[in-house]
Amino acid sequence: MARNSPARRVPSHGTRLFGSSHAIDFIGVDAGGRSAPWGLRAALGTEPPERFTGFGRPVLAPIAGEVVIAHQGEPDHVARRSLPAGLWYLLGQAGRARGGAAAIAGNHVVVAASEHGPFVLLAHLREGSLRVGAGDRVAAGDPVGECGNSGNSIQPHVHVQATDSIQWQSARGLPIRFRGADGVPVLPAESQVVTVP
Repeated sequence: MARNSPARRVPSHGTRLFGSSHAIDFIGVDAGGRSAPWGLRAALGTEPPERFTGFGRPVLAPIAGEVVIAHQGEPDHVARRSLPAGLWYLLGQAGRARGGAAAIAGNHVVVAASEHGPFVLLAHLREGSLRVGAGDRVAAGDPVGECGNSGNSIQPHVHVQATDSIQWQSARGLPIRFRGADGVPVLPAESQVVTVP
């Protein structure tokens, strides 16, 4: 399910920092459109990431190119769908931003379409799941890791963005599109469920 879609607004995540102006999040959902079962724990506290449909699902390279960053070693943390747990987490947002790319993106991979970009970031990957390293060549559709809950994330999902640079402090976000079922480029709308063949 698409969240924080630039089809709804730009900047999609409420900021242009780190080249995230046109970023989109994808949350794994079940046939009923739920990311995880709902219950008292979900409403009041934190939840283990393993409870979520998307956690551990394969993440595929969206473009062909060279892996220029493959960062791992960040832990997956508990999920926070409840209002109390989510608000508490949001209070630490500025500190995570000061922590740089690893604190925000967690385990992540960046694929460069060419030496000069664009650069596509796949963030919040599962700890220990990366299958690629810097310098590897990938084709579109190659597995690069698994969906996780590392970095600045309140529930397991994959954050995707394209930028003109990997100098994150000055990188500009670029508009992105995905190949639709009929081959026509599309941008998923907010809360739209998309399937990967």
